[in-house]
Amino acid sequence: MNRDLLVDSERHHGARPADRPHDTPGDRPRDRVRDLSAALAAALLVLVAVLVGTAIQHRHHSLFVAWPPVFAQWEPHVGPGTPAAIAVAAAVIAYGPVLAAQLPWRALLLTAWGTATAWTFSLALVDGWQRGIAGRLTTTNEYLTVIGRFHDIPATLRDFTHHILSHSPAPWPAHIAGHPPAATVTFVLLDRIGLGGGAWAGVWCITVGATAGAAVLVAVRALAGEQLARRAAPFLVLAPAAVWVGTSADGYFAAVAAWSVAFLALAVTGHRPRSTGLAAGLFLGLTAYLSYGLTLFAVIAGAALLLGQRRLRPLPYVVAGLAVVPVVFTLLGFNWWEAYRLLITRYYEGVGGIRPYGYWVWANLACTVLLVGPATVAGLRRAGTHLPELRGGLRTAAPRLRLALLVFAALLALLVADLSGMSKAETERIWLPFAMWLLPACAFLPRPRAWLTAQAALALLLNHLLLTGW
Repeated sequence: MNRDLLVDSERHHGARPADRPHDTPGDRPRDRVRDLSAALAAALLVLVAVLVGTAIQHRHHSLFVAWPPVFAQWEPHVGPGTPAAIAVAAAVIAYGPVLAAQLPWRALLLTAWGTATAWTFSLALVDGWQRGIAGRLTTTNEYLTVIGRFHDIPATLRDFTHHILSHSPAPWPAHIAGHPPAATVTFVLLDRIGLGGGAWAGVWCITVGATAGAAVLVAVRALAGEQLARRAAPFLVLAPAAVWVGTSADGYFAAVAAWSVAFLALAVTGHRPRSTGLAAGLFLGLTAYLSYGLTLFAVIAGAALLLGQRRLRPLPYVVAGLAVVPVVFTLLGFNWWEAYRLLITRYYEGVGGIRPYGYWVWANLACTVLLVGPATVAGLRRAGTHLPELRGGLRTAAPRLRLALLVFAALLALLVADLSGMSKAETERIWLPFAMWLLPACAFLPRPRAWLTAQAALALLLNHLLLTGW
């Protein structure tokens, strides 16, 4: 990527209030107690979701998950990735905050990506190579099972909607029917260039998915200043979310969605608005054709647009880029709206119509706690304390308020997805793209090493005690 897109000069960020030495997160005993109280409340939510969900599943068998609220089964185990995962976690806890503060910006982005990749691979390898990586996307409902049906891509796209309903001829497996075809076409194209099979697909999802954190850092720096981005960096690397980046294609979706907002943030802050605006539109269009639910990324993109100083100049380029992917798929014969309508029908004909909304509407939030970790919960509490500053308007908003608005836009998008009823269960995977934008709230926390330890411990426990699905 061009250095000019990632590296700003000091004139853009050097004078911002958040970059001054005296502007550090509050570390008063009262604040620490409130942070811990928020984290404990989140832990209690998870515990209640486990106990209530287990009771419902045993009595009614209506949740369709083996270890509620997570789509996983209880299976304590260790594997070849265990020593590496512990080593990566220890290194980030010990050196992450210092390196994040001192590395040149470009080196920080590359280091964040490399370390996140190592963290995700090592967690996946706790389950072993075949079970953890190579076999994940080859199971019954996954994308690689239909590669042979895409020998003529245009013809398959024209016929795609005829196989969405479960009672249609040769119905698509669940994940193919549940997503627009750009998801499957990605793996078809990998197969066409000689990177076929589960191993390459798994490596693709992990390697690309690990870039999501770097994309979020680019956006946070552009919209809220460099110091807050640097404080968030270790938490974006050592996220419990990596457990699911390493087990599903949603890590790949999260990266595409993250780069769409990153490029938009660069465009609206004056960094090559033509090229970055066009790139933002392209990635936003692709995002909508990877997952129907990711159209809610318009909420996060809207927040980035409002926080930009030059909102209007890049918009024609964003719109032009945004049109490309939909136009291509439409010309090839795929009708997004018709497919989504049929998907809703299939969703309620299957387990989506059986899983109780009254449980999942709040248990999904317990899944989110496991996805983002206790540090993010405490960070969101601190972010909320800056919202009253909005009375002064966006033009004079301090960096901390700007970051708070960005993370709460992501939280809003997640809550809309929750209330829609189209995300009952499996949200620890489905909501990965939104979760990446909650993690920067950790920039508000003092004592980062203690919170990083909690994040790493949660991820390691999840990966060693549970065997996740997909």
